[in-house]
Amino acid sequence: MLSPVSIHGLLTTLLWMCVLCNAQSDSGSPVIQLRLAGEKRKHYEGRVEVFYNGEWGTVCDDDFSIYAAQVVCRELGYLDAESWAPSAKYGRGEGRIWLDNVHCTGAEKSLAQCESNGFGVSDCKHSEDVGVVCTQKRIPGFKFIKNHGMTVQVEDVRIRATYSHRKRIPITEGFLEVKDGGKWRQICNEEWTEMNSRVICGMYGFPGEKRFNTRPYKLLAKRRKKNYWGFSVNCTGNEADLSDCKLGHEIELKGNNTCEPGMPVVISCVPGRAFAPSVSMGFRKAYRVEQPLVRLKGGAMIGEGRVEVLKNGEWGTVCDDNWNIQAATVVCRELGFGSAKEALTGARMGQGIGPVHMNEVLCSGFEKSLTDCYFNRDALGCSHEEDAAVRCNVPAMGFHKRLRLNGGRNPYEGRVEVLAERNGSLVWGTVCSDSWGTMEAMVVCRQLGLGFASHAFQETWYWQGDASADAVVMSGVRCSGTELTLDQCLHHGKHVLCPKGGGRFAAGVSCTQTAPDLVLSSQVVEQTTYLEDRPMYVLQCAQEEHCLSSSADKADSTSYRRLLRFSSQIHNNGQSDFRPRAAHHSWVWHECHRHYHSMEVFTHYDLMSLNGTKVAEGHKASFCLEDTHCDEGIQKRYECANFGAQGITVGCWDTYRHDIDCQWIDITDVKPGDYIFQIVINPNYEVAESDYTNNIMRCRSRYDGHRIWTYNCHIVSRAQTSTVQNHFL
Repeated sequence: MLSPVSIHGLLTTLLWMCVLCNAQSDSGSPVIQLRLAGEKRKHYEGRVEVFYNGEWGTVCDDDFSIYAAQVVCRELGYLDAESWAPSAKYGRGEGRIWLDNVHCTGAEKSLAQCESNGFGVSDCKHSEDVGVVCTQKRIPGFKFIKNHGMTVQVEDVRIRATYSHRKRIPITEGFLEVKDGGKWRQICNEEWTEMNSRVICGMYGFPGEKRFNTRPYKLLAKRRKKNYWGFSVNCTGNEADLSDCKLGHEIELKGNNTCEPGMPVVISCVPGRAFAPSVSMGFRKAYRVEQPLVRLKGGAMIGEGRVEVLKNGEWGTVCDDNWNIQAATVVCRELGFGSAKEALTGARMGQGIGPVHMNEVLCSGFEKSLTDCYFNRDALGCSHEEDAAVRCNVPAMGFHKRLRLNGGRNPYEGRVEVLAERNGSLVWGTVCSDSWGTMEAMVVCRQLGLGFASHAFQETWYWQGDASADAVVMSGVRCSGTELTLDQCLHHGKHVLCPKGGGRFAAGVSCTQTAPDLVLSSQVVEQTTYLEDRPMYVLQCAQEEHCLSSSADKADSTSYRRLLRFSSQIHNNGQSDFRPRAAHHSWVWHECHRHYHSMEVFTHYDLMSLNGTKVAEGHKASFCLEDTHCDEGIQKRYECANFGAQGITVGCWDTYRHDIDCQWIDITDVKPGDYIFQIVINPNYEVAESDYTNNIMRCRSRYDGHRIWTYNCHIVSRAQTSTVQNHFL
């Protein structure tokens, strides 16, 4: 005999099944619920999961199409689908595979209306689970089914600052509002937690939440008309977005008494050091500058890049095994950004150099530093092809509103026009192109969110900008390349000085999403260094190309020059090919050596005393930039033979052998002693790279008058090479 509890449970189950069976759509198909789930994803993408017959299951990728993806995305409240992914891209699901061989026209209102084998009829495995990527924009006024395991789904979220805070940039404090049903609504703070606030702050680019004075907000809330949202929110604090949090219980809406004795939720966030509001310098004083243990390299935008860790005084990378959004968020918050938007794998931000310090990183998401997470110190089998990277949420600073490109053929190029104050009003004007170069162009592209600079232009007569913005409003611009905005660079104040004027001589840029990154092999230099005494009569071509010291100009043709020779192997670790800035038609022909120079100065070779004084120098023109060798699976693209195209393909390296002309330093006049041997690649920043800090290699050298020893060769940052650059970097 069944107990009363069992009878009640059975009746509830039968009633629930009956509701599902009878809850038919207009076309007679059953009502289902969808959600996106899985690994390494953003809130608008993931594995498609279906709630049917009281159980969550997946969809097989057989016959799935973009039309089916469109139906899924619209059913979830997104405007459209961008793409779909087969073969369990977002990880393998669990439970039943509810749908297989799904055929949609794209016009269906629910995935249940599409043709299929029927619910539960499938010959697939979870290795075939399908995923979709939706557009980020929501359908205005979309109403969601709220039932089993539903996450927060609203059209938009904002922190609405009070009048006293609205002039601050970024906005760090205010009432939290969600847009639902086309209207902005407040959330009741009765069940609101610090973990919920942590998620909101992370979304908006802030590393953490802080306490605030509730009194003015209570007074303001009493005077404001209230329009509460009908649900509470339940976040763990680890979510990357509010849409990843679970819905709490439904709130009964009864006019202004909805949230008694509470009030609307207020959010107050702590900005990272780089984004402290300019109105209050007190923020900056609260930070103690310390040597960071983690940094980002190779990213075009602020808050993105390859993750590098400092261990025993040496920077190294992180292997992407098990790399996920929790670990990425720890990195982002540690560096003063918000939660992570993406945890990137497969060296998506270029390959690093040096050791792989961490593998199989496992974070809870609440650690203060990535170095506090559990990880495997043994990185055997991990190469730099598996370097982990992140993209972080950063505060909305409005930088892009103070700058624009005009007259270009596409949004990625044009004349640079800035918004400047003149006679008490804001006007658009041009930038003087005197001293305008790659570093300045890099800052412009970053400020506009357009990636890296591919070219810096000192003449823009071919781009017709806005005629009302022809006047020069900024001059003397000098950037280190790390600034967030052009006006953070050194430049003349109110007194603009530009002899050539604006117009055709105004500064311009072209931007690109990817860039090369050249790195010199220190091991090859160390292993190939030697001395050679060579007679002057065989060095005529080298002298013509200024590859000898000045004393050679007066030397007898029968005399000898002492040359410090070595090989250099330069690898392209970036995301695009390294190409000379000059087009083929403008390369310089050198008759003596019978070759073209695509870049007049590609490398600098210097021998310096231990206090940094230069005692001998050399340089190498890129007479032949080509793919000498490539990593496995990469095809050579550049070859100098028959005056072919010059460049270095991503994943390839160009080797200048020790036995070719100018691959040396003339040390004929150098006295025996201890020295620093330095090589600088792309010294004039002639070609844009994603990372210039790894372009310098230094070695210790000991010369006894007959032999030379070269040892301890390693990459150094530009910040370590001169006090002037140290000021900038």
